[in-house]
Amino acid sequence: MIVYPNAKINLGLNVLKKRADGYHEISSVFYPVKELYDILEIVPSDDFSFSSSGIEIPGKSNICAEAFQILKNDFEIGNVKIHLHKLIPIGAGLGGGSADGAFVLKALSTLFDLQLSNTELEKYALQLGADCPFFIENTSKYVAGIGEKMFAIDLDLSEFELKFIFPDLHISTAEAYGGVTPDIPEHNLLDAIKHPIDNWKEEVQNDFEVSAFAKYPQLAKMKAKLYADGAIYASMTGSGSVIYGVLRK
Repeated sequence: MIVYPNAKINLGLNVLKKRADGYHEISSVFYPVKELYDILEIVPSDDFSFSSSGIEIPGKSNICAEAFQILKNDFEIGNVKIHLHKLIPIGAGLGGGSADGAFVLKALSTLFDLQLSNTELEKYALQLGADCPFFIENTSKYVAGIGEKMFAIDLDLSEFELKFIFPDLHISTAEAYGGVTPDIPEHNLLDAIKHPIDNWKEEVQNDFEVSAFAKYPQLAKMKAKLYADGAIYASMTGSGSVIYGVLRK
């Protein structure tokens, strides 16, 4: 079985407060980007194995293997051989790792006929990471809490062009949150995102940009270039470092 875990962008990302458990309450809109994707192959095997190609994946553990083990703990599924061809940049705010984990869960449910509902898959995905449940339904969502509260919204950017700038820069989640100051935004994101896209430049903000742009001035220049090239709205996605623009076709 071959599946294509896709990226996402954040349309606004507000860090509202830090909780006692160390996690942060956020407000964001996640939008799937099907044009950017990894390639994931999963086939039955006598022994479990994971391999990868493409962009090098740092660290010893891998979310794909973790996803397999989570289902293996609860179901009598056979071993599989997983190969991930990594194309979505890492540490870019595009959610590539989260997508990989979620797509493994969905693929295994299909491969072994587990008949798991989306709600059940989302609960397993949350064990992998706060962004992972989004990729189960993989449709536009308003996201709250630590990312586990999702609400479907009517948002379609297909009449626009998305343009990306991929800096050779990895910003870890820990680094990003270490530089942000939680606060309640001037504009409520759920209301702002429903306004005409021409208003977003003033109303839809990513709180991570303040510290990221101060530390990496080239990111601010990339955002400015997108506006100079005609973007209606431009932003860093997630905790960075990719910058995207929304342009009229």
